Amino acid sequence: MPQVSEVTISRESIAAIEPVIRPHIRRTPILQIDGRDIGLGHFPLTLKLELLQHSGSFKARGAFANLLLRQIPHAGVVAASGGNHGVAVAFAAAKLGVAARIFVPTCCSSAKVDRIRSYGATLIVVGERYADALAASEAWAAESGALPVHAFDQAESAIR
Repeated sequence: MPQVSEVTISRESIAAIEPVIRPHIRRTPILQIDGRDIGLGHFPLTLKLELLQHSGSFKARGAFANLLLRQIPHAGVVAASGGNHGVAVAFAAAKLGVAARIFVPTCCSSAKVDRIRSYGATLIVVGERYADALAASEAWAAESGALPVHAFDQAESAIR
């Protein structure tokens, strides 16, 4: 496993992590359209179709980076999510054989709940808001020793 250190996001850190996650993610297509095609002005738009990524969003990239570049304890990983992040962490954990516990609020869509469960993660539905799920996931991490994988507010890692 490569050694990691906390760094700011840069082209260099992304380039260093890309070969590590490449075997686990899809190369998604880019589509170029005219803004008028979607009710905007006449200018070029480039869309990256991350909905075709494993788990349905770009979040799979971060999930794999976290699970491949960090030391995973025996207790596995824990995440709080409104949906996409939880699906991505559950998918990455399933592919890598890591135990995952995902906390979501009651407003999480049934489609996301079903996908998280389908990947074999332990799903905990708690509270009405993301903040409730986050607090419960933090408590579980403290109790179990599981590695927290935050949905959006976490220092990035790069190979040394």
